[in-house]
Amino acid sequence: MAKKCKLYIISGEASGDLHGSNFVKELLSLNAASSEKLDFEFRYWGGDKMEEAIGVPPAKHICDLAFMGFLEVLKNIKTILNNIKYCKQDILDFKPDAIFLIDYPGFNLRIAQWAKENGIKVYYYISPTVWAWKESRVHKIKKSVDHMFVILPFEKPFYDKYDYPVEYVGHPLLDAIEQYRSVQLSREEFLKANNLSSKPIIALLPGSRKQEIKLKLPEMLKAVHPFTEYQVIVAGAPSLDPSFYNEFMRNSDVRILHGKTYDLLCASELAAVTSGTATLETALLGIPQVVCYKTSSISYSIAKRLVKIKFISLVNLIMDKEVVKELIQNDCNYLALRLELMHVMKNGEKRDSILHEYEDLIKLLGEGGASKKVAQSLLKTIRS
Repeated sequence: MAKKCKLYIISGEASGDLHGSNFVKELLSLNAASSEKLDFEFRYWGGDKMEEAIGVPPAKHICDLAFMGFLEVLKNIKTILNNIKYCKQDILDFKPDAIFLIDYPGFNLRIAQWAKENGIKVYYYISPTVWAWKESRVHKIKKSVDHMFVILPFEKPFYDKYDYPVEYVGHPLLDAIEQYRSVQLSREEFLKANNLSSKPIIALLPGSRKQEIKLKLPEMLKAVHPFTEYQVIVAGAPSLDPSFYNEFMRNSDVRILHGKTYDLLCASELAAVTSGTATLETALLGIPQVVCYKTSSISYSIAKRLVKIKFISLVNLIMDKEVVKELIQNDCNYLALRLELMHVMKNGEKRDSILHEYEDLIKLLGEGGASKKVAQSLLKTIRS
């Protein structure tokens, strides 16, 4: 009879849902092929992708969890505290053998510390950005996280400075992109399936949280208004109801597509992308982009004093130089965005440079297989 293993997984954002689903798929696949099978039982916080991988609804869905910026967190502090309280009780009721935390540091670090105090083994996948701000959190991580999996090449040397061994597994987006390539539609198939014209496409990726979409999508739409030779398509967040976008799309011939971001990007000539995981996805798919970031003035003022990194996009952070233009806060306006988009259009002066740098970025990230490496490591430690 297979040994029972109860795993509690927490992801709080769309990217964590993606990486969590791929991790679970690899875990179950490796376990099924093993002579030492474990009988896994999952309880999790996540989204539709994790539900598809696990087969049961989440304890909490990511659409109720994502709050961006200091002011937004303060406005929703009661909800966040209630979520933490609920999570702790839910973990106690579930009695897991271990908890597996994916990114989402503001929430997950609190749960990690509490879980460790309650004798629960803690795995953490995708490190908090301690190298960017609040470096002192390293000491908390050392005390509360049994095993940390990092995905960026510079993170292992960073943790080595603190005598904390972490496991570098590479970036999981390499796996996601590889999986997508096996089912990718041709541009013609994509256009036909979505009743689109043959005109070149500008993709707009305004983010997955309501707050950021409200701030950036209007600027994006104004920026592309004069480009009548293009068709403009917005990538709708899977976690948001399509009706949310209605107020932005009135009196506009701009289309919105949900759950088709990779297909949309691959069919596009260029993109305006909200800072975050999407910037790296866009780069790995080979689409020139302009990066946008805008939050409330109070949140930005606080962040500017605390964060100590030169760039905000993953592309530039990994390459340690400006590969793609970043329009931040007041610079994230429709006139500046319009100008930068012109630079990366088909005959734009920066387009070839960006595409060349993308090739170096992929070489720097190395081989894929992050999800499988994490699953192998977790299985090994659980069995032992």
